[in-house]
Amino acid sequence: MKKYFVIVVLLFLVCLCHAEKVTIRIVGEGISAGFTAKHTSLIQQAIDSCYAHSDGGCVILSQGVYTSGTLFLKSNVELRLEKGAVLMGSTNPYDYVGLEPIEGGDNSKQALILADRMDNIAITGDGMIDGNGRTLALNIDSLHHIGERIDPNYNIRRMRPNETARPKLFFLSACTNVRIEGVQLKNSACWGLSLDRCSDVSIEHIRFENRAYWNNDGIDITDCRRVAVRHCFINSADDGICLKSYHTDAFNEEIEITDCDIISSASAVKMGTASWGGFKKVRIKDIRIRDTFRSAIAIECVDGGIIDDILVENIRALNTGNALFIRLGHRKGEAPGTLKNVTIRNLYVEVPFGRPDINYDMRGPAVDFFHNPIPSSITGIPGHRVENVVLEDIEVVYPGRASKGMAYIPLSRLHQVPEQIQKYPEFTMFGELPSWALFVRHVKGLTMRRVRFHLKDDDFRPPFVFDDVEELVMEEVDLFTK
Repeated sequence: MKKYFVIVVLLFLVCLCHAEKVTIRIVGEGISAGFTAKHTSLIQQAIDSCYAHSDGGCVILSQGVYTSGTLFLKSNVELRLEKGAVLMGSTNPYDYVGLEPIEGGDNSKQALILADRMDNIAITGDGMIDGNGRTLALNIDSLHHIGERIDPNYNIRRMRPNETARPKLFFLSACTNVRIEGVQLKNSACWGLSLDRCSDVSIEHIRFENRAYWNNDGIDITDCRRVAVRHCFINSADDGICLKSYHTDAFNEEIEITDCDIISSASAVKMGTASWGGFKKVRIKDIRIRDTFRSAIAIECVDGGIIDDILVENIRALNTGNALFIRLGHRKGEAPGTLKNVTIRNLYVEVPFGRPDINYDMRGPAVDFFHNPIPSSITGIPGHRVENVVLEDIEVVYPGRASKGMAYIPLSRLHQVPEQIQKYPEFTMFGELPSWALFVRHVKGLTMRRVRFHLKDDDFRPPFVFDDVEELVMEEVDLFTK
């Protein structure tokens, strides 16, 4: 250990002689992973040294494996992992600490990499950050059961520690000018890359395999402004890229998600479920999705927030359980929110008959009832309609094979489809639905142009059900049935 500390100090002293940013290289030859966070203090000292310099600096991890607990990234510091460098999360739960966001925030505050109210930070390079999440989560579970570290929110039904007890890979709170580029990410014990009230963020060219444990989202963006996610690959056991809003006085605003590949055992791209403030000016385009259990696109406003000015375009989803789920509900909040001005165009989806994520070893919770294939849906609640939705150039292929023996809901009994006003939003939330392509309820202003629905096998249900819908426009809507 002394060897590496001397290297850091010498390089730091040399760089101080020049009016430029500090570069501190940590040599990784001979370093190996282990239970103990052997290298936390070494890397943290290098970050702190760069932070102390007036122009900041760059900490470079050379080829090797570095085992660490929580690291605090600081203003004007770049953490760069060269090819062959692996920052490996310790599997000792005591090596992790958490932080409190400015107010409230999302529900897990521990992470391998933390930053709070920092400016101009970056994580780059061709190396890897591996959270060692499954072993870490199981160690947390063991400490709970022997009574050494009790999780007060332990999930008894599913026999696992709550999200709040498990570290994320990244948690960046109230930071500005953030750049994450090139690195490979894997194996968080909880959510992966989590941003809370950050602004001016660029996430590009990352590859994230996050299937080690439960609640393994890929990227979570909470009440942030001016965020661009581009050219990324996400394979996650929970939502792929998820926008959340936990603050009633904040929004996700000016968010761009472009040219990404997503595999998910939940939804590929989702707004919600947390939706207290809301989502404005969101652009999602050029997304390729496959083997995804829930929705290709889910837009959910259920906590009193606002969803407005959303554009989704150029989406191709294969072997995906649901094409589109748009929901205005009233789970929490003083009053229902609003969901309006959503345009979805150039969407192609193939929905299978069986479960699309069957090959996952970690899968999202199964639907607790056997059911006919479930259509896309756009739904509000009585007295609060979804407004101004445009569907253009849409093509969805459905499997058919619905059976009257499974469920039969004639149009004269639409009241049997429950409103589920306060229920957690999910495309399966209504149970059986009386249409095979699209179910629309409590909507004002729906335009469908150049929309094509294919049915691969027989289905006794009609393609569409419109219940309490005003200002419906249908142009060039084609149905192809067996």
